[in-house]
Amino acid sequence: MAVEGTKASNNDLHALQSICYKRGSLQLLDQRKLPLETVYLDIQNASDGWFAIKEMVVRGAPAIADAAALSLAVEVFNLEAFQGSPEDAASFLVQKLDYLVSSRPTAVNLSDAATKLKEIIVKAASTCSDPKVVFQTYIEAAEAMLEDDVASNKAIGSYGALCFESQLNDSKKISILTHCNTGSLATAGYGTALGVIRAVHAQGILERAYCTETRPFNQGSRLTAFELVHDNIPATLIADSAAAALIKAGRVQGVIVGADRVAANGDTANKIGTYSLAVCAKHHGIPFYVAAPLTSVDLSLPSGEHIVIEERSPKELLNTRGGLGEQIAASGISVWNPAFDVTPANLITGIITEKGVITKTEKEVFDIKGFVQKVTAQ
Repeated sequence: MAVEGTKASNNDLHALQSICYKRGSLQLLDQRKLPLETVYLDIQNASDGWFAIKEMVVRGAPAIADAAALSLAVEVFNLEAFQGSPEDAASFLVQKLDYLVSSRPTAVNLSDAATKLKEIIVKAASTCSDPKVVFQTYIEAAEAMLEDDVASNKAIGSYGALCFESQLNDSKKISILTHCNTGSLATAGYGTALGVIRAVHAQGILERAYCTETRPFNQGSRLTAFELVHDNIPATLIADSAAAALIKAGRVQGVIVGADRVAANGDTANKIGTYSLAVCAKHHGIPFYVAAPLTSVDLSLPSGEHIVIEERSPKELLNTRGGLGEQIAASGISVWNPAFDVTPANLITGIITEKGVITKTEKEVFDIKGFVQKVTAQ
C-alpha cells in the first residue's frame, strides 16, 4: 500500500513528533527514513494505520496504540454517510479495532487500548439512537488517549529520576545505558525510558546517556541518537556487542529500557537484546529498570512464557538499513529474527510507571496485581 508523504525540515521541532493529529487529519512520521529524511505520511483510514504500524513507519508500544486509535478516528470523522443503527456503528468500529490489533501482536498497549475503546463505544451504542453519536464518542475517546499518553510519560520521567537520584551517594552525576528507542518518537511525546533520561538530565545529575545501535532495525542509532542530539543531552552511541564491556568498565551506573508487555509476575518483553543487558547488569551489580505505563501491564498473563513474540522479516538481517537496502548476507542462509525477548522478573530492579515504582517484596518478587489495585482505587 502506498501512503502519500510530505517532507519537513530536520531542524524543525515538529520532527520529534511521531504523531501529528488534529480532528479529521493524521500524519505519522516515517521513522524508517530517519535521521536522513523527515517525511510525514498522511493516514486517512484504518488500513493506512495498519500498514504504518506493520511496516515500522511508527513503532514503540504507546505510539502504536495512539496511531491505531487515531487512524480509525480519522476514518469515521470523514465518513460521508453511514447507513445503519448505533449497534451497526459499534460493530463497524469493533471490527476495525480487531483488524488494527493484528498489526503488531506483542505490544499489549494496542490490544489494551482496543479493549477500552470497545467498551466505550458499546456503551454509547446502548444509550443513544444516532450512529453519529457513537462515532463522535469514539473520536473523543481516541483523542483523550493521546493527551493522557504525554502526561503519563512525564510522570514516569519524574519517578524514574527519583530512582537514579537515590543512587548518587558520593557521586554528583550518573551515566545511564538504554536500549532501542523509547522517546518522543515511540510515544505521543517525551518518552518512557528516554523520558526518564530526559528528567535526569533536566535535574543536572546526568553525566552521559549511552544508547545501543539496536540491531537489526537500528532504532537506537537512527532514532534514540537523533533525539539525544536534538535535545543537547550528552550521549554516546555504542554497538550492541559493546554493552557488556561498557558495563564491566564501570562507565554506566544503571540501565533503563521500555516494555512492550509486562506479565503479572514482572517478566518483561522488550526489543531483542534487552535480556542480555539485564543479565550483564545483574552480574556487575548495577540496577536494571523497566519504564512503562500501566497499559503495558498484562495481568492476564501469569509469566513471560505466555507472551507472543513477533518474528520480523529475514530481510532485516539479510539486507542493509534494516532490510530496506541491498543484500549483504550470503544467499541461502536461514534467518531467525525475533523482534523481542523476555527478561525474567528476577533480573529487574524495578518497574517505573506513571503511578509510581513497582518494587519487589521481601520475598524478592513483584506484586504487580496488588500495586495496580492500590493505585486504581486511589
